[in-house]
Amino acid sequence: MKVVGILGSPRVGGNSDILLNQALAGAKEMGAKVEKIILSRKRILGCLDCTKCNETGICVIKDDMPAIHQKILKSDAILHSVPLYFWAMTSQMKAYLDRWCAFFDGNWSWHKAYEPKMKGKRIGLITVCGDPNAHTADPIVHSFRETCKFSGLTLLPVVQASAGAKGEVDKNEKAKKEAYELGRKIATP
Repeated sequence: MKVVGILGSPRVGGNSDILLNQALAGAKEMGAKVEKIILSRKRILGCLDCTKCNETGICVIKDDMPAIHQKILKSDAILHSVPLYFWAMTSQMKAYLDRWCAFFDGNWSWHKAYEPKMKGKRIGLITVCGDPNAHTADPIVHSFRETCKFSGLTLLPVVQASAGAKGEVDKNEKAKKEAYELGRKIATP
């Protein structure tokens, strides 16, 4: 089992990163091989909507995203951790998620080569927001839930936490335990 963790926060060592590390530790405990990708350290441009990938399944943009696509295709599950910025996901996570369009044809069906590698793949999501109400990050959950629903991916129960200052979530044992259990669950065959 291979689990890829995607950090959508530009703040390495921050709350989203702490919870992603917990989830990856849970997956590793279950025997999964884990890898973490820090989106802010990658060059990922926004989708151009050129539609060339609709035919080929390959994005024409020359940046780090095609290599990330390959890691996604080779993984059994993907954990995403992202903070809320202005009532939405970060720009890094949005650019990454928009570039998933290369996996689909012009009718928004999986490209034939990708369908067996993607359909039913487990997706994990962790959100963190500074608001005491963790559900303020529900717009992020909505984006992932709808993406999973239309494409046949399996979204596991979402972990949502509140934390503001860098590292504050480290004191939240409940959130850390939930993230760890998400990692264990995503790596359970």
